Amino acid sequence: MDRLDREILGILQEDARISYRDLGVRVGLSANAAGDRVRRMRRDGVIRGFTVIVDPAADTRSGLVVFIDVTLRLDTTNEEFERSVLMLPGITEVVHVTGGHDYLLRATAADPGALDSLLRRLKREAGVAHSNTRIALRAAPKH
Repeated sequence: MDRLDREILGILQEDARISYRDLGVRVGLSANAAGDRVRRMRRDGVIRGFTVIVDPAADTRSGLVVFIDVTLRLDTTNEEFERSVLMLPGITEVVHVTGGHDYLLRATAADPGALDSLLRRLKREAGVAHSNTRIALRAAPKH
């Protein structure tokens, strides 16, 4: 990756829907050259995908959006946990982190009862010793 690739990545992180023409103008390349760089970064795994970030308050279908800090039991390996947790309904992201917890999970739950069920399953089926859950109230718009 060179300076142009990093610049392209920064622009795509701000607006993943930008046209290759507009992207090229912003970095001083033709539309074809900008598109070629994006396709190469996708092929090489630098860009893993494109996504839509929805304000939790606006998405009434998913119910609650939650962030769960988890600490694993001593007898649970990271590989076992990752395999188990990805099978649970509502888990949308699993991130191995530093600090006071082992993982940060992003999940959705239809209501508080479904969240309670998910937390119980994390402890029973995925090897979680302790958890701390935060409910998303809204997401600030990214400009």
